Amino acid sequence: MKVLVTGGAGFIGSNFVHYLVKNRPDYEISVVDALTYAGDKARLASLENTVNFHKADISDASAMDKFVAGNDLVVNFAAHSHVDRSIADPGPFLQTNIIGTDVLARASIKHKVKRFHHVSTDEVFGSLELDSSQKFNEQTAYEPRSPYAASKAASDHIVRAYGETYSLPYTITNCSNNYGPWDSPGRIVAVFTACALEDKPLPIYGDGKAVRDYLYVDDHCRAIDLAVQKGEVGETYCVGGGSQKSGLEVAEAVLKILGRSQDLIEYVADRPGHDMRYDIDSSYANEKLGWQPSVTFEEGLTKTVDWYKNNQPWWQAYSQRLDLMRDNELYKTKATS
Repeated sequence: MKVLVTGGAGFIGSNFVHYLVKNRPDYEISVVDALTYAGDKARLASLENTVNFHKADISDASAMDKFVAGNDLVVNFAAHSHVDRSIADPGPFLQTNIIGTDVLARASIKHKVKRFHHVSTDEVFGSLELDSSQKFNEQTAYEPRSPYAASKAASDHIVRAYGETYSLPYTITNCSNNYGPWDSPGRIVAVFTACALEDKPLPIYGDGKAVRDYLYVDDHCRAIDLAVQKGEVGETYCVGGGSQKSGLEVAEAVLKILGRSQDLIEYVADRPGHDMRYDIDSSYANEKLGWQPSVTFEEGLTKTVDWYKNNQPWWQAYSQRLDLMRDNELYKTKATS
């Protein structure tokens, strides 16, 4: 089996590549990543003699024509995914998440891949009321509320439309908030852990009551593998960790694991259009794929915090690179305004 993993140097994508190397040793794996703020080849350093890496943008049609050719399976993680960045500048999100998905899907149709798996998010469904018992499932209507969520919703629709129109053999997974090793220091668990390790304030949006469902990244990787192996073409599977936590609860849990004072919690201005609650009903994935989460939030958070403690040089260098990129983006914005 020849597999192309796009966005394979990102947080979730790189974990999936490691998962495949460990659990599918007969696979020939290639990775494509544009190495923007979200990608880092260091995540794949231990696999440099095992995995073929190509630096490329999925919206580059000639590059995708070249790299998709000959593969049996394409798994698409490539996306701009930080909500705050999408609010500051939606352009790159529309380009990669919409145009890039179109280019990649058309290349997959041209080269007759056996399966195109598209990795998406629960954010396409919008927001749930804090006091409701409602959960997202495969029949939930799309109501994206941020530029990021809108771009991912559009990419989901493109994949489904190409399945209907051009017989693209697709499956889709919509997942909840991932966390785990190699998590980008711009996402909530990683941000809180890095801040706590350096005795810096943990910034919490608004009143800290916004709730997310947390999914340990290894469980997510296993769900994607099962969707590819057992899922039916044209099907979508919602994948959640079954761990509902508010931002405040996550911050308190991180501080407790590290033995830091709860006084490090700091409330900051809320994000514009902040969704208040996400929750996923994974019963369909359980029924059709035999999947359910195996790692509790407490277990997964401890593993993640321990990994961050033992890999400070990586995330400190990554954080510095993100800061430099933000400065450069701000400079370009000022220079062109």
